[in-house]
Amino acid sequence: MYALGVDIGSASSKAVVLNGGGEVAGQAVIPVGTGTTGPERALREALEQAGIRREEVSRTVATGYGRVTFVGADRQVSEITCHARGVLHLVPEARTIIDIGGQDVKVIQAEPPGLVRNFVMNDKCAAGTGRFLEVMARVLGLEVEQLAGVAETSARTVSISSICTVFAESEVISHLSRGEPMPDVLAGIHQSVAKRVAGLVSRLGARPPLVLTGGVAKNGGVVRALEKELRLEIRIAPSCQLTGALGAALIAREDLSRI
Repeated sequence: MYALGVDIGSASSKAVVLNGGGEVAGQAVIPVGTGTTGPERALREALEQAGIRREEVSRTVATGYGRVTFVGADRQVSEITCHARGVLHLVPEARTIIDIGGQDVKVIQAEPPGLVRNFVMNDKCAAGTGRFLEVMARVLGLEVEQLAGVAETSARTVSISSICTVFAESEVISHLSRGEPMPDVLAGIHQSVAKRVAGLVSRLGARPPLVLTGGVAKNGGVVRALEKELRLEIRIAPSCQLTGALGAALIAREDLSRI
């Protein structure tokens, strides 16, 4: 029996297929989210990788921002629960999970096998999220994937004081127009993200080990800045973009065991 987890975010779509032994048979990340063809493309790619048809999936759980829009799910589960379940499956010792998504940040306190003890989320502002970094990359004329590498060459950090993404964009443009080096400005952008995320962590309380998930976890500049703010080591979850979909698939598999 195959179990499927689909995580539909604001900026990306993810899918994980588990086989009867609980092993990952197929997985996919598509860089567009809810309201696009992303979810179906992620599903199709994961099924092709697993070598099965949709009809062979016995149970499907959808999660993420766009979970209620996914046709064919047996049920929907919140991304808080699914990220906790997925991360604890991969990193059983994790106690604090930081998920930086496209438009929100979640900090979750969890215990094995994926029990959520408490959590906090940011407000509707995109500051500190993947969307914030996308806007800043566009201003700098870079791809998001280039940000960490460019920031590594910075000699100092140019502070970005604005919390609002729109105002921060104007502030970055002002720094650049005054001749501030791009790497130094970028270091300030990463520091700005880290400060926003660290504020959420402090509200909940950091219980190590801390594990970071989401696409932003691939940005080493943000990771280093966050470690500096928290004064704690940050671990990166394996397959950091897929933990929500994995958690959903694990829950789908558990559902099958009860039928």
